[in-house]
Amino acid sequence: GRLGITPTVSDDPEVIRAADKVIFPGVGEASTAMNYLHKAGLDTVIPSLTQPFLGICLGLQLMCKHSEENDTPCLGVFDANVRKFEPKLKVPHIGWNNLQIPQTHPLLIGLSDPAYVYFVHSYYAELAPETVATSDYVNEFSAVMQRDNFLAIQAHPEKSGDVGMQILKNFLEYKG
Repeated sequence: GRLGITPTVSDDPEVIRAADKVIFPGVGEASTAMNYLHKAGLDTVIPSLTQPFLGICLGLQLMCKHSEENDTPCLGVFDANVRKFEPKLKVPHIGWNNLQIPQTHPLLIGLSDPAYVYFVHSYYAELAPETVATSDYVNEFSAVMQRDNFLAIQAHPEKSGDVGMQILKNFLEYKG
């Protein structure tokens, strides 16, 4: 690929435990995704991982405590809840929006401030101690989060041009 790596796609807990790094993308709906993780045994494996881990979009949301989407308990890596955007807003929030980056962070090295990234989401993670960058769609929300080896971004780096490529490169170089 463009980043010079060959990924392995797997839902096997042993393959994931043995990986150097884990990227946890997500599309779809929270309760369906959590049911799948539970059936695969990954709902207990993921929070116990020690290697660098990157959640993307729904992946970030599933790393929170709870989602309002079908009243879904999530993985609890981040001390945040996931809320639905207000009904008066055009939902989903689709398009380019900026990241507000208040401090230097390994995932965000080399980005301009503000850096524009591409979002597609109807739910958002509230601000929490793990929030390292925010964005705003009437509500300010967690755009990038981190706890220990767990990093996550609400936007889609793979759809965010050069900024997204830099974020993915930063993750691949991240040692934890």
